[in-house]
Amino acid sequence: MASFDVPVTAGGFGKTSRKDAWWLTPTATFLGLSAFIVYSTWAAFQGGHYTSGPYLSPFYSPEIFGESAHSWLGPKPAWWPLWLPFSPAFLILWAPAGFRLTCYYYRGAYYKAFWLDPPSCAVSEPRNAYRGENSFPLILQNVHRYFLYLAMLFIVILAYDALKAMWFVDPLTGATEFGIGVGTIVLTLNVVFLGGYTFGCHSLRHLIGGGRDILSDSPLKLNLWKRVTWFNCRHMNFAWASLFWVGFSDAYVRLCSMGIWTDWRIL
Repeated sequence: MASFDVPVTAGGFGKTSRKDAWWLTPTATFLGLSAFIVYSTWAAFQGGHYTSGPYLSPFYSPEIFGESAHSWLGPKPAWWPLWLPFSPAFLILWAPAGFRLTCYYYRGAYYKAFWLDPPSCAVSEPRNAYRGENSFPLILQNVHRYFLYLAMLFIVILAYDALKAMWFVDPLTGATEFGIGVGTIVLTLNVVFLGGYTFGCHSLRHLIGGGRDILSDSPLKLNLWKRVTWFNCRHMNFAWASLFWVGFSDAYVRLCSMGIWTDWRIL
């Protein structure tokens, strides 16, 4: 494969010989991630309007403690600190947030967009030394493989939520009946996008294919590795699609709960 060097122009931050609009991608990344962080933080602090009928916002799933019918262990526990506002989201959001924060793709993206380290390939950065991820605090990024196990568990839980979103209570008879609403589709697609992102994880690909010099000796492992590789090649696409859709899923459930949107029953 042909290759060539793009020299970095000396003279300070942002100097480069590149002629393209190199700043577009880090700027878009900065705006996209900032918008999600602001919205998800706001939504987590609300502590309400996270359920609507059989729908449960993915920001609050699993609802370990809470007031809704989806709660696993009942209402807010007595040991919750009085000075800290209670929200069921506080108990679980650290896990998916940690998975994304330590993700190999997102690290490359937000290092450029937020830390300008560097702002883009062959563009001068506002520092003279590179410490890498071999020292504190960035060495903690290596916990990503452990967040992967939690992320896969969350996929199972969210898939269960999507199944529950297919059963509605008849307001007249009180009977539970099967149905499909727009919210059912929204929550199901959320599992699809999050699953595509999770199953394309670099750590999962290494977990399946690592430790062997010749994968053809294990046809099952080779087959699994190829499927994970398919998702891995589209990891960036699933990362952004799932980020947008999980936020939209919360917004959809929230707006239905507030009576601003009407959930249309398709079936």
